[in-house]
Amino acid sequence: MDATKPIGYWLKHLHDLLERQFDATLADLDVGRRHWQVLNTLSHGPASREEVIRALAPFREAGAVEPAEILDGPGNSLAARGWTTAAGRHIDLTPEGRAAHARIADRVARTRRTVLGGLTPEQYTATVHTLSVMAANVEADLASGGRPA
Repeated sequence: MDATKPIGYWLKHLHDLLERQFDATLADLDVGRRHWQVLNTLSHGPASREEVIRALAPFREAGAVEPAEILDGPGNSLAARGWTTAAGRHIDLTPEGRAAHARIADRVARTRRTVLGGLTPEQYTATVHTLSVMAANVEADLASGGRPA
């Protein structure tokens, strides 16, 4: 490990590696990380389209598959697979969707164990806390105009 690189390098590098790891973990199922995120969001109970889109908003990237396409677009959408059903304004998982969520959750748990290997729960908590404080510092500075004093 090269600890001389700045935090921005490690954040971007880890993000890119996580995307690749999820792609590799889920490739044979013809789903991606965003499919997983939608399934996981719906595993907590029915949600409106707006709630699903809001839950995925922090993960939007240029060129990424849109939540609407994941939900009910052509091809491998969750609706086309029979994994979701819509009742009124809410989308829910079907029994097949719950089974798919469980299968994928096992793989995601394995990936998380890989990512967190060698870290104690306390180290993970401290890392997340540190990153959240840094993010809050930047958000506060941007909200105040972000100009040097």
